[in-house]
Amino acid sequence: MALFRREQRIAYDPQTQEPAVRRSICTGEMTAGFIDKQTGQFTDVMRLDGQKGLDAFCRSVGTDEVRIIY
Repeated sequence: MALFRREQRIAYDPQTQEPAVRRSICTGEMTAGFIDKQTGQFTDVMRLDGQKGLDAFCRSVGTDEVRIIY
């Protein structure tokens, strides 16, 4: 039985994609994903549960900050 769950890295192409979080101004719900740099289209990857989820997403993509879209 594993006591700690190992976080997995999320693979993306930094040349064509940018990590971002889409956040609802009404409910505060957050969805993590990537923005295509050419088209601006947002692709959902996972739903986030507060600050802990946001921190985990940042670690999984290897960055300290992500762009937040409202």
